[in-house]
Amino acid sequence: MLILEFKVKGRPRQYSGIDEAIRTTQFIRNKAIRYWMDNPKASKYDLNQQCAVLAKEFDFARTLNSQARQAAAERAWAAISRFYDNCKKNVQGKKGFPKFQKDCRSVEYKATGWKLSDDRKQITFTDKKGIGRLKMMGTRDLNFYPPDQIKRVRLVRRADGYYAQFSVNADRQESVKPTGNAIGLDVGLKAFYTDSNGVAVSNPRFLRKGEQRTKRAQRIQSRRVKGGKNRFKAIKRLGIQHLKISRQRKDHAIKLARCVITSNDVVAYEDLSVKHLVKHHCLAKSINDASWYQFRVWLEYFGKVYGKVTIAVPPHYTSQDCSACGQRVKKALSVRTHVCECGCELDRDHNAAINILQRGLSTVGHTGIYALGDLTATLTESVLS
Repeated sequence: MLILEFKVKGRPRQYSGIDEAIRTTQFIRNKAIRYWMDNPKASKYDLNQQCAVLAKEFDFARTLNSQARQAAAERAWAAISRFYDNCKKNVQGKKGFPKFQKDCRSVEYKATGWKLSDDRKQITFTDKKGIGRLKMMGTRDLNFYPPDQIKRVRLVRRADGYYAQFSVNADRQESVKPTGNAIGLDVGLKAFYTDSNGVAVSNPRFLRKGEQRTKRAQRIQSRRVKGGKNRFKAIKRLGIQHLKISRQRKDHAIKLARCVITSNDVVAYEDLSVKHLVKHHCLAKSINDASWYQFRVWLEYFGKVYGKVTIAVPPHYTSQDCSACGQRVKKALSVRTHVCECGCELDRDHNAAINILQRGLSTVGHTGIYALGDLTATLTESVLS
C-alpha cells in the first residue's frame, strides 16, 4: 500500500466545508465509542449500522458521504480492537481504553464521494459538505495508477494548510546489487547511532535547535486574549514551528534508513521499548527528539522494499557484555568506554553495536515485527504520513 500526498488549494468556503466534514467524522467516531460503551458486545457491523441511524437523526451527519461515515466508525472499531488485543496479550500498564476524540484532523473517503479530473491535477468531492473541486499541488504523478487502485482518499488539516492523501493498492519493490555487508546499530543520545564498524552518526537534535523559536512562539500565544484573532494566528505560528521539527525528523529518518538498507544486506538493531524509556523524566525530551521509533519503522519498510533482512535484537546487556570474550563488565551510564580484562578496549556504543550484530546473526531476536504489510491500513497511513 502506497500513500501519495498532495497539498490542496481552494477557497475559504471550501476550507470551511473540509472543517465541517472533519467535525462530523469526529462526532460519528465518538458516537460509535459511546454506543460500544453502552453495548459492550457490539461488533464492527453494529457500529457501521449506527452510521445510518445517526444520518437519520442529525442533518449534518446526513450531508457527509455514507462511506465516509463508515470510515469514521471503523476508526472507532480500530481503537476498540486495539484495546481488546492489549487485554488478551496482558500488556503491562494501561491497556489503551478507547477515549473520545477532541481534536480530529482528517476525514476519510472510500470508493465514493470523490472524483479525479482527467489530468489528475484536481479532485472533486461530491457530498453535500460544500467542498467541491480542489486543486492538487505535488510532484507525484497519479496518472501512473489507474483509479481502481486508489482505495481511499483522506483530507488532512495541518498547521500550514490542507492535504489530500491517496491510499494506492500497489507494492513497492526495488532491486539493488547485494553488498555482502552485515551491520549492527546501537542508537543513543550522544550519537544518533553507532554501527559495528565504529562509525558514529551525529544526533541532529532538531527540537533542541528550534527550541528558542518554539518557546518564543509559546510566549506570544500565552499573551494573546483567548478567542481573539491574534490568538488564533499565534496558535497557527506555533503549530507551523512544531510541524517543521516533525518534518525534519521524518526527513532525517527516511534518508538515513534508506542509506543503511541499500549499503548492507543484513541490519541488526535494538528492540527498544521507547514508551518505557520516555518515563525517565530527565531523558524523555532527548529520547523523543531522537525519534528512534520512526527510524526503526523506516528501516523495516525499506528492508521490505529492497528485499534486505532486518533483525530486532533484545537490548539486554548489549552494553555490559564484552564483544571479544563475552564476559559481563558492569558499568554506569556515565562510563562511555568499555574496558575488559581480556584486553578489549572500545567505545561503549561500538561494543554494544558489535554485540547486537553477533546476536542478530545467531538468529537471536525476531525479524520484521513492525513490517508494514502486517499493519492495518489506517495505522500504516498514520506512520507514513
